[in-house]
Amino acid sequence: MASVDIQTAPGAELGVFEKTSTQVDLREISPELAPGSRYLIQSPYTEQEHLLDLETLNHENALLARALSRFRVLRHDYATAPYVDSFNWPEVLEEVKRLAAESGKEFKETSFYIVAFRSRIKKTTEYADLGRLDKAAHAEAVASGGFLKYWFGEPDSELANLATCIWRTREDAKKGGTGPAHRKAAGATRAMYAFWRIDQHRLIIRDNVESWEIIPWEE
Repeated sequence: MASVDIQTAPGAELGVFEKTSTQVDLREISPELAPGSRYLIQSPYTEQEHLLDLETLNHENALLARALSRFRVLRHDYATAPYVDSFNWPEVLEEVKRLAAESGKEFKETSFYIVAFRSRIKKTTEYADLGRLDKAAHAEAVASGGFLKYWFGEPDSELANLATCIWRTREDAKKGGTGPAHRKAAGATRAMYAFWRIDQHRLIIRDNVESWEIIPWEE
């Protein structure tokens, strides 16, 4: 199934984010990493402070992060559709398996923490303001460590949307959400959203990527 091309940052179409001298040149850092490349674009934001440093990750986490460069949404109703069915997970995991074989190293069973943020913004919400809050919180989360992938869509005709974060561990996610930018964004939630819900999932990749599953998160 063809993917749905949605990778626009909140507020981007409103001119909120202008290219500056600090923005990373996409010709220099690509999601399709050359061997030995250190930094990975893991979200629609491309400035240096938004890039994932692969040298901070172990073998299994680095391979998944690289494979997630292929992460794509598959359907237009992703805001309300089942999470697993909304993305090309089989393709991503095939890429993990390919990268593992290419590396010549064993891939040990590992689990990862996934957050799906389902929301509906208020008609009065200024999308540009939402974009600024989101971008600041993203840079803060990347700096905290273990933030492998960030994706979000655009509000549908009912103003419903979906954003998802893939983390090394739940502990990393908790740490990444404690800074001032996240507190500011959280404080604006009631004013900006008519509805929101956080779903938690666990991605389990078995030894040598022989199988995988995404299940509801349970401690």
